[in-house]
Amino acid sequence: MDITIEPWKKLIIHEIIEYQFDDWVKQIAFSTRSSGGGIPTMQWTNGIVFASSSLPTTNATVEEQLKGVLHWSSVSFAIKEKFEKQIVKENATINLVDVSVNEIFNKLSVELKAQSKYTNSESGKNQ
Repeated sequence: MDITIEPWKKLIIHEIIEYQFDDWVKQIAFSTRSSGGGIPTMQWTNGIVFASSSLPTTNATVEEQLKGVLHWSSVSFAIKEKFEKQIVKENATINLVDVSVNEIFNKLSVELKAQSKYTNSESGKNQ
């Protein structure tokens, strides 16, 4: 039996949405309270907090995946240099998960930081 590990070749993101960290936390807290949901979880790596949305699984997206190409409909992100396991604000709790062991997420964080409008100018507000 042969076992082949074939890494993804390409990630295509169709929309990037950047937030100020505190504004995003408030939005998530409000959405969670409004929906009566549980504790939301956000991913963190290399100073970036992010959430991604994949395209629906269709024949076309599966064909692309078999070629090694991932398509995400969007990525929402904010600068958050310091990792914390949990954020408690606006009477809501949000969990962060450190996903920095994932090579794709590390490369993504570099790209998002390069495109960020908040990286240098207001980084003190995003901690």
